[in-house]
Order: sequence, then C-alpha cells, then structure tokens
Amino acid sequence: MFNWTSTQRHVALACFACWMLDAFDFFILVFVLSDLASWFKTDISSVSISIMLTLAVRPLGALLFGRLAEKFGRRPILMVNVLMFSLFELLSAWSPTLAAFIAFRVIYGVAMGGIWGVASSLAMETIPDRSRGLMSGIFQAGYPAGYLLAAIIFGLFFNSVGWRGMFLIGALPVLLLPYIYFKVPESPVWLAARERKESVALLPIIRTHWKLCIYMVLLMACFNFFSHGTQDLYPTFLKVQHGFDPHTVSIIAICYNIAAMLGGICFGSLSEKIGRKKAMIIASLLALPVLPLWAFASGSVLIGLGAFLMQFMVQGAWGVVPTYLTELVPANSRAVLPGFVYQLGNLIASVNATLQSRIAEAHGNNYGLAMAIVAGTVAILIGILVSFGRETQGKTISGYDNGDRAGPAPERSASGAGR
Repeated sequence: MFNWTSTQRHVALACFACWMLDAFDFFILVFVLSDLASWFKTDISSVSISIMLTLAVRPLGALLFGRLAEKFGRRPILMVNVLMFSLFELLSAWSPTLAAFIAFRVIYGVAMGGIWGVASSLAMETIPDRSRGLMSGIFQAGYPAGYLLAAIIFGLFFNSVGWRGMFLIGALPVLLLPYIYFKVPESPVWLAARERKESVALLPIIRTHWKLCIYMVLLMACFNFFSHGTQDLYPTFLKVQHGFDPHTVSIIAICYNIAAMLGGICFGSLSEKIGRKKAMIIASLLALPVLPLWAFASGSVLIGLGAFLMQFMVQGAWGVVPTYLTELVPANSRAVLPGFVYQLGNLIASVNATLQSRIAEAHGNNYGLAMAIVAGTVAILIGILVSFGRETQGKTISGYDNGDRAGPAPERSASGAGR
C-alpha cells in the first residue's frame, strides 16, 4: 500500500468511503427497527419487510448502474449513485406512514444496489495487482465500517434526534461528491477498453458463462445470508432479548464492527499468500465454534466477545469476495456482472430479517436461536461451495505491480496464460 501512487490511494479511499457510507445508510435502519414499530404502531417483523425489500431490489440497481458504468465509465456513474442513495435516505426521514417509508426504502435499495459493483471495479482496476487481496479486504471493510459509524451515531445522537434525525444524518454521504470529482480519475482499464472499442453487451457473456453465473449467485446468496443473518437483527437481539440500553447496544456494535474490519483486511491479505479459496473456507468454518458464545451467552461482556469473534470470521470470509468475483468474471463485465450476481444473491437472502424475526417470535422472541440456525447452516454451505470453485490468485488485471508506473497490460490468468 505504501508503494501505491497518490492517485491509487485516492481511488482506494473514495471507493472504501462510498461503500462505507452506503452501508452506514442501510444500517441506520437496523438500529431503529423497534422504534419504527412503536411509531407506526405495528410489530418488528412488519417493519423488517423494509429491509427485505431494500435487499430484494438491489439487483435492479446493480444491473442499471453497472451497465451505465460499462458504457460511460466508473467515475461519473459512481457519483450519480452516491447522489441518489443520499437523496432517498433523506426522504426516508420524512415518511408520514409505514407505507411511504417502505416505498422510499425500495427506491433507496435500487440506488444502493449499484455502489458495490461500480466502486469495486474502479478500485480493482486501478490499484496494483499484487495488492488486490489487500484492497479487497480494505474495500469490503467499508461495510462493517458503515455499520460501526451507524453504531456510533446511534449511541451519541439517537436519544436527542430520534429515528427521523438518524435518517437526516444519513444524507451526509452527498458531501463525498466533490472529493470524487476532483481527486478520483477514471479506471485506466476502462479507458483502455474504450480505446479498443470492446463490446460491453451483457447477455452474450451470461450465455457463454452461465454455469459460472449460477455458481456465483448461489455463493453470494450464502454469503449474504452469512452477513445479514449475523448483523441485521443483532441490535434487536440485544435490545429485546437481553434488554440492553442504547448505549450498551452501541458499544457492543462498535466492538464487533472493529473486529469485522480487522477480519476483512486480515483474510483479504492472507488470500495473497494461501489463495482465495483457502482464506474464505478457513474464515467461514471458524465461525462455527463461535456460535454458542455469540448467540447463547449471557451478560454484555461474553456476548460482546462472541460478537467480536463472529464478525471477525464473517467479514474475514467476505474480505476476499470483491477480488474473487472480479477475478472470476470476463474483463468487459466487471462493473456489472460481479455486482449483479452479488445483488441477486442478496435477493435470495432478502428474506433473512423477516425469516429470523418469524422464527424468533415463534420461539418466545428467541432471536439468538433464529440467528444461530441461519449462521451455522450457511457457514457450512460456503465452505462446500467455495471448495468447488476455481482458484484465481495471481490473475493480472490492472497491469500494475507494486511500485510499477506502467500502464495497463494485457490480462493474464492466474496460471500466467494470456486470455
């Protein structure tokens, strides 16, 4: 990282910040589910439908913004994306009814769906090839960093501003736009592809690589159940099942999101040494022995420790995903296909919050049991699916090596054979 150029560092920071602030806006909702239920005079499972729908429409955003990014470039579409999700986060604060709130969250979900694919392609196509595992971990750490920021803001300001004020604060990512405009250049790989007039048609790529696409969607469904299944209802678990006050909930959330950031960077970097597949399998399977402490312990200290270890493993596995998907797909589909399959996986996993809340309510509000069932199942499935996948470590994308100032070179596979 210290050998990166200033431009590469600006790109890395901007892409990380976009994903972090997008996640921040999403996770504000999970901290105020019970408060929204009280305000709109309904139950938590009814409000959690807004989470399900937000996740369900994200494939539309990935497809829309990804296609635009393949055609017009990563940078301008990323800016449009940030503007849109900030606007609809702001509108969420003014919802007069639950129906209006859900409608705003649906449109927000479309905007949110575009960020991951566009930002990750810009990052992976700009930073040095040997740093891609590290950048993958850093970029994906933006997700728990957003959760961490939401936890801090919730702990500091919720009692003063209420749930509407939380969503007003969530509109602040719009301030990122000037930084992107002045400091972040277009992807050099996209510029080179435009000069070669490469086709960006998506359907031929999907038809040619349909088995790979199905594999990636299934893998991303498991990964999204893994993350959302261990995060979305955890604040509710802490507040409802254990009766912790907002300050305690905030402290625990801060701790497990620091762990998530560390896990993503650790396993992302480790994947450069042991391979992408081994890193993901190790992290996901190590979550299994943590389940009893994470879901069934009592007392804030033990629960906090379990949450710390769980999110280190969950986001450790996730830390390899951005680079793994980028390396799996063809060059002329990186802005759209990784994000699209990721969000299709999210679509399958969008039932998670409602599913877990229904299970919990059917067992006397035992959210720990509901979360443990989901997390344990998908941890095993991830290990199995990844074992059948292709190793991609060592694939050339940007043509830059650490310290190299040369322009993008022709892509080469992990084995070194030209594409």
